[in-house]
Amino acid sequence: MSVTRRAVIAGSTLALATPFGENVLAQATTPSTAPSGGSRQAPGFYRYKVGDIEVTAINDGFAKRPLEGFIKNAELAQVQEAMKEAYLPADALAITFTTLVLNRNGKLTLIDVGNGDLGAPTSGTWMANFRAAGFDPSQVETIVISHFHGDHINGLRLKDGTVVFPNAEVTVPAAEWAFWMDDARMNQAPESMKGAFQNVRRVFAPITKDVKRFEADKEVAPGLTAIATPGHTPGHTSFLLSSGSGKLLVMSDVTNHPALFVRNPDWSAIFDMDADLARQTRHRMLDLAATERAQVSFYHAPFPATGYIAKEGSKFRLVPVQWTSAV
Repeated sequence: MSVTRRAVIAGSTLALATPFGENVLAQATTPSTAPSGGSRQAPGFYRYKVGDIEVTAINDGFAKRPLEGFIKNAELAQVQEAMKEAYLPADALAITFTTLVLNRNGKLTLIDVGNGDLGAPTSGTWMANFRAAGFDPSQVETIVISHFHGDHINGLRLKDGTVVFPNAEVTVPAAEWAFWMDDARMNQAPESMKGAFQNVRRVFAPITKDVKRFEADKEVAPGLTAIATPGHTPGHTSFLLSSGSGKLLVMSDVTNHPALFVRNPDWSAIFDMDADLARQTRHRMLDLAATERAQVSFYHAPFPATGYIAKEGSKFRLVPVQWTSAV
């Protein structure tokens, strides 16, 4: 079916003839300006329920990554074709960041904390969105970290050293702590990794004695169980959130953007420290989600970064949840 100019004009005329047409047109042509003079979206938070637990997804903006060199075991043309199939640009990927707030009877638990004030110019929206969702940092009781990459931990401490969540207990994967806090390993690390080791110490060194460490298969907060998903980093951890009959698989960085890595689970992002292990983990977790028809949450999926996994032969796809105004 071809879309003709006459059909477009007719459709526009019909829209303007509806009771809402005039108002919708007026709203669409009235720009929303940010303090800097640019345009801004509405606050980036989205709530849904898992049993009796209210989950709020908090968006922390995005960072653009050139496609060339991003996937270590695929040709650029293959990656560009996957982007084209997903109606995404062929030159760069906008990698989004989404953390979760778990609200259980007024007790707040965070899963990861975003970039803080150390991310790209297009990120760093986390605190504004967190407050817009009705939360305050002083209310947070527990912070659960999936792994130690900067976009997951930098929100704990501002670049001037200020602690962001003064009343929160911080708990981290024991295997992740053992790797990144090992001085000998840091000294032997290639130059390209030394900055990551130093950043981990910037964030955690002042609170080392207070940081709790958890093992896989343990409940790290009420209803939240740790799942070992290594490969992306040595101690990378996902989580199963359970409440009543509700379940949510929090996949963390098992995949980066689903259009690339859910569709092509054998591809390896440049950030995967052990590519072979990351692939095994990815297949295992995607298979689990598809078999169980479990709702999933991904850190780098398009906001609100939640949906379901469908299996299609040797590949998978993310089926987004339907947006709803009711929680």
